[in-house]
Amino acid sequence: MMAGDANEETVSDAQVCEFKASITAGLSSYASAILLDSEYGLAAMAERSAGCGLLATYEADGYENPRPHRMLALMPRQSVRRLGEIGANGVKILLSWAPDDDPAANDEKRALIERIGYECDAAGLPFFLEPVVYCPLGMAPGDHEFARKKPQWVVRTMEEFSNPIYRVDVLKVEFPVGASAVGRVWQENEALEWYQAADAAARVPYIYLSAGVSISEFTGSLQLASTAGARFSGVLCGRAAWQDGIPSYRSQGAAGLLAWLSGEGARNVQAIRTCLKAATPWHHWFQEGRA
Repeated sequence: MMAGDANEETVSDAQVCEFKASITAGLSSYASAILLDSEYGLAAMAERSAGCGLLATYEADGYENPRPHRMLALMPRQSVRRLGEIGANGVKILLSWAPDDDPAANDEKRALIERIGYECDAAGLPFFLEPVVYCPLGMAPGDHEFARKKPQWVVRTMEEFSNPIYRVDVLKVEFPVGASAVGRVWQENEALEWYQAADAAARVPYIYLSAGVSISEFTGSLQLASTAGARFSGVLCGRAAWQDGIPSYRSQGAAGLLAWLSGEGARNVQAIRTCLKAATPWHHWFQEGRA
């Protein structure tokens, strides 16, 4: 994203670190916590606003996982204990998951998540699990058929990882139906039913991810969740809030990005915060005896 039409190699590690630090300095005052990685985000961790918590990534890959069956791999020189030592208040794992993928591969992933859950429990750090669904047959997320199948995959995934054996504290989940799919793939009443089905499948608090959609798409999907009565407990989103500031960084560096963040970036986060008035505090799940 930062390279634009140029080769990715034109963006240096120092620029990635600077970008993350600028985002943290510009937006963390509006957030209860910020998610960073220890590879490029160490400098950014020091830029957090007072009272803004730190969530740390533990997986070795982003969304482009090169291994067969998109098998999970962890940062080779990290552990939950080590992440806690650098100040993490919680640990996040991105898991590529296809309910109908190879049974042996899926069982290996289950075992890995169990281990991580027990590791977090032993270290006293909350475990945030982000299971992102994919099609093992290779359908792209933008395909119509993928959009038709995605809601059932999201529901089954939420049901799977709500199992207490994984010791997941918070699920970071996809919208079963995004706002842009309403009227194109699903009717609004059908979309609302899928939100309700996903909510019924959850047995732990859950929050929504943005998957890099536009701010209007993201807030539109949050409004769908609110209309459906989904008991989501917040969001953990990045690109929806700050991706439109990348051109300012390309042209003017950190100063230009910070200027953009103080204006449009801040308004994006405030728009998300307005949507969160419909959210259910995570502790209500336990008061209701659901989790």
